[in-house]
Amino acid sequence: MTCELCDTPGGELLWQDELCRVVLVADAHYAGFCRVILNRHVKEMTDLAESERARLMAVVFAVEACVRETLQPDKINLASLGNMTPHVHWHVIPRFADDRHFPNPIWGEARREGVARTVDTAQLRRALATRL
Repeated sequence: MTCELCDTPGGELLWQDELCRVVLVADAHYAGFCRVILNRHVKEMTDLAESERARLMAVVFAVEACVRETLQPDKINLASLGNMTPHVHWHVIPRFADDRHFPNPIWGEARREGVARTVDTAQLRRALATRL
């Protein structure tokens, strides 16, 4: 069986340590959309040791803080689904009231065209390096 998150970085690498990596997702409609991906193939959070779960969530929360600081969104969505890719990873998605799907999840049908935004990748990378 192949796993996209084992076989590819899963996005543009912003930060990593021995446990996990933070990548920027290439989505023109959701600038600043990041994933926190476990560096080994594990299907569920409860398959991790308690200390690993705590560390992984500390990284998720640090990414949320950095995305908020960098983009100042109206809301942040955190999601861990894994239905399509059963490999532990978290989505950190900045949301704006004028984005394509707001207030619905980004995986549904778009409600409007949305406003184009960009993210300063270097600023986000620096924020992550400082916080993590």
